[in-house]
Amino acid sequence: MKRVSLFMAILTGIAVYAMNVSAAPPATLYYSQRPAYNIIVDAGHGGYDGGAVSGGVVESGVNLAIALKLDAMMGLLGVPATLTRSSQEIDYPEDADTLRKAKAADSKARMKLIRSTERALLISIHQNNFKRSEAHGAQIFYSKHPGSFELAGIVTRSLERAIAPTLTKAPAPIADTIYLMKNTGCPAILAECGFLSNPEERALLMDDDYRNKIAAALLVAVLEVT
Repeated sequence: MKRVSLFMAILTGIAVYAMNVSAAPPATLYYSQRPAYNIIVDAGHGGYDGGAVSGGVVESGVNLAIALKLDAMMGLLGVPATLTRSSQEIDYPEDADTLRKAKAADSKARMKLIRSTERALLISIHQNNFKRSEAHGAQIFYSKHPGSFELAGIVTRSLERAIAPTLTKAPAPIADTIYLMKNTGCPAILAECGFLSNPEERALLMDDDYRNKIAAALLVAVLEVT
């Protein structure tokens, strides 16, 4: 099946199923072979760390909503996946008594999960923020690990089909200061799905159908590499 046809088939299936992420996924519809990668879906931030905040919208909640949709879609098609978090609550160690310590402990816990997963592939979901409200568009950042650049290109093309090329920027290398992306030891991308600081884009990111489109685009990319 051509990739664009697969993308449209998935979107149609999502519309029919209505993607109630709280419901148990139905029986496998697509995936049966052993995957080339074990997909780890990381909803950025969470717990004490809300991430960016704009217009009353907290990034961590948007990240989680998209991650849960992606996980549900992957379950619908029988694609195995692991979430780094499945709620806004994070179980911190007792000595994590400051925000800095809490964030460091959470990052180390996520890293431990990733590094302990054989044939891991990381998709970290985030939202962007900028001082100028006109900044807009989704963008994929990739780590230095082999396979990350190629994955970023596949995800970008999938997003272009889902939310239009005008809302998608070219992939770019991730800064070395991003701990999780620097130390994964596996193919890894960070998906900035849009700008919360842009009022129009913030409204889109709060829309359930738009979140479905982003999650479906990520799913199509996963299917292409697994």
